[in-house]
Amino acid sequence: MTAYAHPEHAITQLSHQSQAEFIASLDGIFEHSPWVAERTWEKRPFADVDALHQAMCDVMLNAPKSEQLALILAHPELAGKEAEAGTLTKESTGEQRGAGLDQCTAEELVRLRSLNARYKEKFAFPFIVAVKGMSRHQIMDSVEERLQNNEEQEFLRCLTEIGKIAGFRLHARFGEE
Repeated sequence: MTAYAHPEHAITQLSHQSQAEFIASLDGIFEHSPWVAERTWEKRPFADVDALHQAMCDVMLNAPKSEQLALILAHPELAGKEAEAGTLTKESTGEQRGAGLDQCTAEELVRLRSLNARYKEKFAFPFIVAVKGMSRHQIMDSVEERLQNNEEQEFLRCLTEIGKIAGFRLHARFGEE
């Protein structure tokens, strides 16, 4: 979905949609997790994109831990098998491309995949970071740094990063920078 022609009216229009339309309009904001939009619909109306983002993050953060884990697990590995197979969502493809992950050298790809494997082995979920504005080298350094955290710290960090990703996606979709 592209940015709306009139961003100042987009959130008002969104606030007046049926629940099914609202969920469809927000498809892809939270990776493979329409339940976030479904529950956020009940919190309408929204003053602006930031209010919508906050409401969606509140839904995510107040969800049962099992649903939070499912949301984390819905995220692809960076430069992983989904990227290689071309099965990433449109949003993830653009974000990973923007960070240069599609331009990794063979050595960088080996390093990143090794870091991903170590991270997933330690925490049992994929490494998640909002890659906008980061280089592939910064991303790899971030994985190494976060491997020092414990599982609780990383679980919360992943949710924080998912919230950042959702914010970037909302602003891109609704034309507000």
